[in-house]
Amino acid sequence: MIRVVVAEDHYLVREGVVRLLEAQAEIEVAGVCADLEGLYTAVEQHRPDVVLTDIRMPPTGTDEGVRAADELRTRHPQVGVVVLSQFVEPGYALALLEHGAAGRAYLLKERVSDVEELLRAIREVASGGSVIDSQVVEVLVEARSRRRDSPLDGLTPREGEVLAEMAQGRNNAGVATALGLSERAVEKHINSVFSKLGLSEEPDVHHRVKAVILYLADQTS
Repeated sequence: MIRVVVAEDHYLVREGVVRLLEAQAEIEVAGVCADLEGLYTAVEQHRPDVVLTDIRMPPTGTDEGVRAADELRTRHPQVGVVVLSQFVEPGYALALLEHGAAGRAYLLKERVSDVEELLRAIREVASGGSVIDSQVVEVLVEARSRRRDSPLDGLTPREGEVLAEMAQGRNNAGVATALGLSERAVEKHINSVFSKLGLSEEPDVHHRVKAVILYLADQTS
C-alpha cells in the first residue's frame, strides 16, 4: 500500500484526484491540503510515501510544488514527490531535479485522466525512481534533433555509466561507491561529461541537472 498526500488548491481538481486515487487498491490517500504550509503539516502528521502536488499553490501561486519537493528532500528524504503542472516547460523540470532525480516526477496535469500513467509515476517515486513527462522530454529531444550529432555519442562507456548514476540522484560519493571508483576519478569523469555536453560555461548549480535531463531525453528517444 502506498500512502499519498494530495496538495491542490482548486477544490474540484483536488476532489477529482482524491476520488481517482481512492479507487485504486494499491493507494491510500493519507491526507489532503490546499497550500504549501498545509502540505508540510500533512507530511509531518501522516508520514506518506508520496506527495502528489500542484506546481502552483498559495501563498504565491508560482512554484510551491517545486519548492516543496526541494524542502522535503532535506526534511523527509524518503518521501517521493510527483509534481503536476499545466506547462510543457523544461525549466520547471530542471528546477525539480536540481538537487537530484531520485524520488521525483514531473507530469502534466492532463496525465491525471490517465490512471496508469499517474500510478506509474507514483510507484516510481515511491521506490526512489524518477519520471519526466514524455511531452517535456519530446521538447528536449526535438531541440537535440536539430543538431546533427548527439553530444552523448561522444561520451566514453565509463562516462556514460557515471552519467547514468547521476540520473539516479547520486552525488559524487554515491557514484564512486556504485561504480567502484575513487571520488577523484568520478570528479574527472564528470568534468569530462560536462565539457563534452557543452555545459562547462553554465552556472555550477545547473551542470548536473542539465546533464541528467539530456540523459533522460536520450533514453526516451
